[in-house]
Amino acid sequence: MVQPQIILASSSQTRKDLMDRLGINYICISPDIDESPRDETHADELAKRLAFTKAQVIAEQNPSAIVIGSDQVAWREHAPHDFIGKPMTSENAKAQLVDNSGRTVFFSTALSVQWLDRNFEQTLVEHYQVKFRNLNQAEIERYVLLDQPLHCAGSFKCESLGISLFEKMIGQDQTTLMGLPMIQLCHILRQLDLQIP
Repeated sequence: MVQPQIILASSSQTRKDLMDRLGINYICISPDIDESPRDETHADELAKRLAFTKAQVIAEQNPSAIVIGSDQVAWREHAPHDFIGKPMTSENAKAQLVDNSGRTVFFSTALSVQWLDRNFEQTLVEHYQVKFRNLNQAEIERYVLLDQPLHCAGSFKCESLGISLFEKMIGQDQTTLMGLPMIQLCHILRQLDLQIP
């Protein structure tokens, strides 16, 4: 059997780095979708809709390909409807980290795999938690300057210097925190007869 084309519906460098771990051929196509919340009352709902839509947009253009979409929504304890977005500016990142200091931040990371020619679609949500240590203003200023986490929900890069901000990490798969749940993705790709490893 000829291996189908695999498409990662993302422009995220972190997700590309995670896909590269698998040693399989794939291409990236960035879906152009509106990521604004609609009527979602929980982070899981928003993450799931966005991951599904990202994969769907690319799958409809490439029905013979296996398309992988993912999205992540962050939220603080007791507020799953109060979504933490990407800061986009240094000032917003600093403000997010002030709010995160000493608190637990939850991450809902959705994965959607679609292969239209096979009528295959599987979408799920994985969870991860990060307990921030108490951060002082100088640490926050230094961190944002050095790591520039402007496109990361929660204003940190766990794969980089962001690890220094944490008291503990809680979850089954650290790649869930990085934005693409790799254990679940590998499981789904094996269902589709891809050899991994």
